[in-house]
Amino acid sequence: MKKKTILFLLLVFIIGCATVPITGRKQFNLLPESELMSMSLTQYRQFLDSMPPVPASDANAQMVKRIGERLAASATEFLNANGAGDRVAGFNWEFNLVKDNTVNAWCMPGGKVVVYTGILPVTKDETGLALVMGHEIAHAIARHGNERMSQSVAIQGIGLAAMASTKPSLTRDLLLQSFGIGSQLGMLAYSRSHESEADKMGLVFMAMAGYDPRGAPEFWKRMAAQGGPKPPELLSTHPNDEKRVADLEAYMPEAMKYYKPRP
Repeated sequence: MKKKTILFLLLVFIIGCATVPITGRKQFNLLPESELMSMSLTQYRQFLDSMPPVPASDANAQMVKRIGERLAASATEFLNANGAGDRVAGFNWEFNLVKDNTVNAWCMPGGKVVVYTGILPVTKDETGLALVMGHEIAHAIARHGNERMSQSVAIQGIGLAAMASTKPSLTRDLLLQSFGIGSQLGMLAYSRSHESEADKMGLVFMAMAGYDPRGAPEFWKRMAAQGGPKPPELLSTHPNDEKRVADLEAYMPEAMKYYKPRP
């Protein structure tokens, strides 16, 4: 490995170390979140151009927006109270429902949330949907996509701007994979450790928003039942069902400390 590459990797490692809220895990993020927001926003708009959102007059679309706004407010409240408000700096939240049978949902940097109609029969009600959306919002706040993208950029040994200039196709593909844009990628972008982390953070955010987190284990059991011979995309890289449910139940006493039932 060339000295220049070694020095680059050492520099970005020192600069890129951060701590994830709630879990306290150290992570490697070398890319400016503002830069990723800008790049991902382009892909987000292209996605909505190809798959227009369900009209705002639709009851389910209104439900997605209502839940999303409550979750965004609770997450922001938590982060501000714990000295991590910079995690949502520059976020301009949007919540869209798209008509697609894929069992999926995702959140881009900057708070761009998309829910697919295919997941609604599994979520069943507002609490189930709040669980899913809280989980996806947690991915964005934890900057899991940045972490994935940072690892890819580090392997290339050059900065993101340089990679985008010299390898635009590769950069675009990595961006899509890191943030899960599109029905064929969705939540496949995240590792099992990221999924477990988003589970915990999502429980706290939904609890603070007034949604009972105790429904989480049953939701993931329903998700597992959707799989059949081929698990839905939502489960492909996620923790196995039994471990996930056990982990959720173990964390539930902590999540319940934040539960504020809605009147």
